[in-house]
This record gives sequence, structure tokens and C-alpha cells, in this order.
Amino acid sequence: MSDGVADSDIVISGYPYTEKNNMAEKKSDENEKLIASNRKARHDYTILDVVEAGIVLLGSEVKSVRSGQVQLADAYAHVVNGEMWLDGIHISSYAFAHGVGAHEPMRRRKLLLHREQIRRMQDRINKERLTIVPLEVRFSKGRVKVDIALAKGRQKADRRQAIAKKESELEMRREAGRQKKQGNNS
Repeated sequence: MSDGVADSDIVISGYPYTEKNNMAEKKSDENEKLIASNRKARHDYTILDVVEAGIVLLGSEVKSVRSGQVQLADAYAHVVNGEMWLDGIHISSYAFAHGVGAHEPMRRRKLLLHREQIRRMQDRINKERLTIVPLEVRFSKGRVKVDIALAKGRQKADRRQAIAKKESELEMRREAGRQKKQGNNS
């Protein structure tokens, strides 16, 4: 093409688009840093849908998050007056913040989502009797993000089945690795 776009490039709305190479993917991974994850949620719930949300934090809370002082174990999200709120998340007090700059560790925090996303999640919650649990808190391009999931609670028998399935898949991968290793040695 004559406008500086190669034949292998795809043009979307006037801008050239090329496939990402490994270097671009590696760079995006460097921009993301996991702060805390809720492993208990993946055990207690069947995860149906995951959404990335921003979170409104005070300055001292961001400092505490940077130092990894976040606990998600008993956290949950809910909708109040068309807004999504996160309760039960514990962000420890920042050691150097006093008085006005300090924050309450267990305060309710607002999640930043589009109105349509909140409405869709609320409809699914009401129809299917689901809950919203946070899965992880991470930095993405310098901003704190929370991955929240629509989840359905598991019964004790369901948890046992999930554990058995996970263990059998792990054993199959191990066996495949052993077979591959033996094939290379022969």
C-alpha cells in the first residue's frame, strides 16, 4: 500500500493494526504487579464471570497497597443505588500517615465500573442467586485494579469433586511430562 501500511497489516478505522509480538506482551506483563489474591474464593465458589474494576482509594491506602498490606479473605461486593461497593477488604494503615491523611482499614470502598456492567451483574445476581467476590488486587499501568467475579457457592460435595478433578488433571500433566522425558532419553 502507498500510505505506509504493509500488505500484512490490518487497517482498523484508519489506523494500522499489527499482531502483538512477544516483546509487546512481555512489556504489558511488566506493567502488571499482583498485590493480593483470594485463593479461598476459588475454593469456595464456582467462578462464572470475571470483570476488572477500578477502585477508589485514598493516598495512604495506595501506599499500603504498594507495600502489599491487603487482605481479601472475607471481602465481597454488592450494588447500592446503582453503584458497586467493596466491603470486607482490609488495607492496613500506612505507618507514616497520621490524622487527616490516615484511613480506616476496613472502610467500604467504591468500585469503578460502567453503569451497564453494574446493571448486567445485578440482573444476573437476582436471577441466578449469585454473589460477587474479589479474586485479586493488582497494579495495572500504575493504577490499582480489582478483579471481581460473579460466583456461585459450592456445597461440600462440589468442593470435593473440584479438588479430585484438579488432582487428576495435575497427575495427568505429570505423567505426560514423564513420558516426554523418557522419550527424549531413548
